[in-house]
Parts: sequence; structure tokens; C-alpha cells
Amino acid sequence: MPAMHTRPGPATAVIGGGWAGCAAAVALADAGHAVTLYEAARTLGGRARAVDAHGRQLDNGQHIMLGAYDQTLGLLRRVGIKPRDALLRLPLQMRYPPGRGLMDFVAPPLPAPLHMLAALLRARGLTSADKMALARFSTSARWMGWQLHNDCSVAELLERFDQTPNLVRQMWRPLCLAALNTAPEHASSQVFLAVLRDSLGAKRAASDMLLPRLLLDALFPDAARRHIEQGGGRVLTAARVDALARDDDDRWRVTTSAGCVKFDGVVLATAPWQAAAILRALPGLDVLAGQLDAFDYEPISTVYLHYDPALRLPLPFCALLDEPERGHWGQFVFDRGQLDAGQNGLLAVVISGASGAAELERGQLAAQVAAQLAEAFGLPALAAPAWHQVITEKRATFSCRPALVRPGNDTGVKGLALAGDYTACDYPATLESAVRSGLAAARTLDGIAA
Repeated sequence: MPAMHTRPGPATAVIGGGWAGCAAAVALADAGHAVTLYEAARTLGGRARAVDAHGRQLDNGQHIMLGAYDQTLGLLRRVGIKPRDALLRLPLQMRYPPGRGLMDFVAPPLPAPLHMLAALLRARGLTSADKMALARFSTSARWMGWQLHNDCSVAELLERFDQTPNLVRQMWRPLCLAALNTAPEHASSQVFLAVLRDSLGAKRAASDMLLPRLLLDALFPDAARRHIEQGGGRVLTAARVDALARDDDDRWRVTTSAGCVKFDGVVLATAPWQAAAILRALPGLDVLAGQLDAFDYEPISTVYLHYDPALRLPLPFCALLDEPERGHWGQFVFDRGQLDAGQNGLLAVVISGASGAAELERGQLAAQVAAQLAEAFGLPALAAPAWHQVITEKRATFSCRPALVRPGNDTGVKGLALAGDYTACDYPATLESAVRSGLAAARTLDGIAA
């Protein structure tokens, strides 16, 4: 339940109702602020939300969380969501469809680092050379404290540590794409190492993989809305902010089609390109706006394929070999029916760094992915789904390049903070980095403890 306050606190606006904005609004409301959350869309969630398709709700992208996402898990509990019920917890793994001679790597329930040693010894689909290369890389990275003196591409890092082509193909490349949404040839090694630190190098529970059982709206944004409103705040959807200005009295004017409202502080939690447009109109923030304009972006495509409700894959999710030259675009497939019984027969195939796939006509992409599944699982029926839906977020994440400079939460202007998965953080663009940024932005306003 939100904290009770006898006097109204500062009036604070949060512009943007994605996960970062919702996190900031929850923290501010709990700290006693009179919060108004503005979201231009009709629903909250930003780039992690549900959309209408084929008369049902589908997430606009499939997400995997880690047990190390302590800020996200804590925030879910704060707004009344029980992670044990809302998330399927699986051990750290990289598993391909069985019976194909590919990698099968699963961490057993042993204390760290024994769970990793046992997983490596038991792994199938890897040669002795592959296992030695993985052990050498993990040991060296741990010895380095998962840090580099000079950032470089993931491909260069893997070459430097003599990782085998088979290991790169079956493990490092799909992990890099899934975590950073950037191809290894262009992705930041330092950010990749931070992800590995909290998976391969973490305590067993922290390395667990968490798959949402709920639609993304229900997992957090809807609960955040209830929490904010119960604390006396307001959540306004379909409310686009047209302008932001600072008055002589150091208060902020937020302008929408409904008029102007004054606030003591503002958290700007929109996408970087939208934040840049707002910041450019404010004196002294041209440099920050230019920094946001300099980001490049990577797409993610999710291909939903629906089959007979009796269909069930051998595992809740499997890795796939992406071979674009063969029309094999999928990198991971999720059996949604094993997460939510209401989605029996629904498979979600994720394509990260999906610039090539996004250029295809949607029906063509769905047909190629369905054929890929049929071959991968040896089930010809998978080539003929009852229906399909392709959802592509063209600017799903920033392109996570080496030595990329990301802005902090503090804009340097009193009462104005930034929030988003793109702000300074050792993680790539993930739900956890969005939540961390939202909580940090709340703390920057008058020293709030979020």
C-alpha cells in the first residue's frame, strides 16, 4: 500500500508512461509527491506493453528477466504483484530443440560457482575444445572483475579469448543479440560483460531466468497505475505533452491539448528522440538534446504463430539457429501455453537486431519462421499455423555500441530529471535498466529516497 501523508507534497509531473516513467511515478507517489503521469498513448507500458491482434491481447515483444533484476522484482512487490506467481523461474540455460545434436546447457540447483561447473561438464552439443574455451573465458572475465580498460566489440573480445566458432554460433552470438539487441560485430563488450556478470558469474538464484506469465501490461504498468491513484496521484493516458517550459518562479509549465498545468518538478521519461525534441526548446539543453539525437536504434520483431491448442513444445523456450541466408530468422521460440494456459497453441518467435527480417513482407517473414520451426523441431505441421501476427518495434532499443556515452538522470537544471532505459547504466536497454533509471530520476528531485 502507498504511504500515507498528512500534507500534500510537491506537485510533480512524469512525462511518459513506459516502465521508467511508471517506476518514477510510483517512487514519487510513495515519497509524498502529488504526481501526475502523462502518457501520449491510450495504454501504459511504452515499448513493453500488450497490443490488440486477432481479437486477443499479445505482448509487443517477448521478454526474459534475470533473478538479478532486484530493482524490478522489488518494484513489482511494491505495487502488489507477486513475482512467484507472475513469473516462471527457470535455471540459467541455453537449450536448442532436442534431438538435433545442438547445445543443451542447463545450470543445476547447486551453489555458485558449482552450478556453472556442473552445467559445463554436463553440457551436450559442445566439444571438449568448446568447453575449454568457455571455461577459459569465464575464468578470465571473473579474474578481470568483468571490466575492460578499453571497450571494444563483442566479436573482438571473443576473438581475443580464442572462442571457438561453434561456441560463438550456439552461445555467444544469440546471447549477445538477446541481451544487447546489437550484433556482436557492433556490440559493446563492456555492457555484454555486465550482463554475463549477472548471469554466468552470479549466484545461482541471481542467474535464474524469469519468464512473464502475465501480459506485460498486467505485470507492472496496470498495477503501477492503481498504486499511483490509490496514493492520490493522477494517471492521464491519450495525453500528449506538447511543450515544457520553466517559469521565472522556477516552476514548470506542462502544456497539453487540455491546457497548461504548473509543477514543482518534472521527470522526462519519453523515448530519447521525443525527449530531445522537448529539451531542445529549453535554454541551455542543446548539448543534451544533441546527445540524444546521436543515438542509433535497433529493431526487434516478434512473430506469433498459432496452432492447435494441444500443441506443446518440449521446453517453455528454446534457442534457434538464426541463419538469414537460409531464411532462418528466429533466435528464440517461446511456448506461450506453458506460461499462460489461456494461450495454449501460441508460439512467440523473437528476432533481435531484426533489420534484415523487418524488410520482409510480414506474411513472408511468418512463413519463413514457421518453416524454420518445422525443420528445427522435426514437426512438419509447424510450417502451417492457423494464423500469424508479426509485430516489429523499429526503434526497440538503442544500438549498444562500444564506448557509447549515455546521459545521466540529472539534466543539470533544477527540478528536471531524465528517465529511460537509455540513461547511464552498466546494463543495455532492458526492463531492469528502465526501472533503475526511473527510480534514480525520482531520487534526483529534491533528494527523494526511491
